Amino acid sequence: MYGVIMAGGRGTRFWPSSRKENPKQLLNIIGNETMLQMTVDRLQKMKNVDDVFIVTGEDLAPKIKKMIKGVKPKNIIVEPSGKNTAPAIALAALRIRELREDAIMGVFPADHMIVGAQKFAKTVRSAIQLANKNESLVTIGIEPTYPATGYGYIQYDRNSPEDYLNGFKVKTFAEKPHKELAKRFLDSGDFLWNGGMFVWKVDTFFNQLKSHMPDLNDQLGKIKKRIDDKQNWSRLWNNIEPESIDYGLMEKSEHIYVVKAEFNWNDLGSWDSVFEVSPKSKGQNVVRGDGVIMDGENNFIQSNGHFTAVVGASNLVVVNTPDATLIIPKDKVEDVKSLVAYLEKHKRNDLL
Repeated sequence: MYGVIMAGGRGTRFWPSSRKENPKQLLNIIGNETMLQMTVDRLQKMKNVDDVFIVTGEDLAPKIKKMIKGVKPKNIIVEPSGKNTAPAIALAALRIRELREDAIMGVFPADHMIVGAQKFAKTVRSAIQLANKNESLVTIGIEPTYPATGYGYIQYDRNSPEDYLNGFKVKTFAEKPHKELAKRFLDSGDFLWNGGMFVWKVDTFFNQLKSHMPDLNDQLGKIKKRIDDKQNWSRLWNNIEPESIDYGLMEKSEHIYVVKAEFNWNDLGSWDSVFEVSPKSKGQNVVRGDGVIMDGENNFIQSNGHFTAVVGASNLVVVNTPDATLIIPKDKVEDVKSLVAYLEKHKRNDLL
């Protein structure tokens, strides 16, 4: 299998730490390595991974080439501009098909936390077997532990015949639900969280792309000719409509299987997610860096460079950087994305 890591996102919900030139995947959110480096290391330790590729944008590619260990510079696949996940994955598939016609590729986000390397490898092996056996597109689903409204869901057939691989036929994909619907999903036992991880044969992927995303498939054919002739293909790339792999392909194809993850997973999508996985002190508080919490519970402080104190308050996230401070209730952390949009609208490029 060729591993493909998607590393083009901005991580806006991790502002003020995450910026355009130093987004979430290049931060040490947990541990001593960046999220991207941890993902690279995880894949390279697997015996059945032949090589690792990273897909990113022109703005981040030079930095990634300098700071990420274990990935050859030629394996950094650069998008001329962000077009969402379907075109990015397809661009990587083009490269891999040049190396091996019957290749299998696995697609993984750059910035998720995965605990349990052996269980992760076992889950991916099952996905590879399913992709080989059924000529199918395989996704990895996470067993839900609470009625989350921030994740997409996958409904699967519990009686499908591939359960010996912990794999099941997918019935449908569901978008992020409201709270009551999320509870119904959880109670039914038929739904998994969509973890954004995929495994398939490259030729199966292109066959499905031709059927369900013909415009993208046609543009890729033109791009391939330009790449082969070492010509500039950015204009052709600009003609591609942005589309996610979920909307564009996974929700349309009838050849989808899901493998249940056996590892512990967290998408670390917000500061609250970091709070959840961090060791807690008395009062269920988390302080990372220089700070103190007095007479308060369930607070998260990240403060590097100067002292931060929270006194007499609970359920807050406080993040300090040299040029900005964020203070937000823990149940509102998703709104950080709106704050970044505000900064963009008001042309606060110094803070982006």
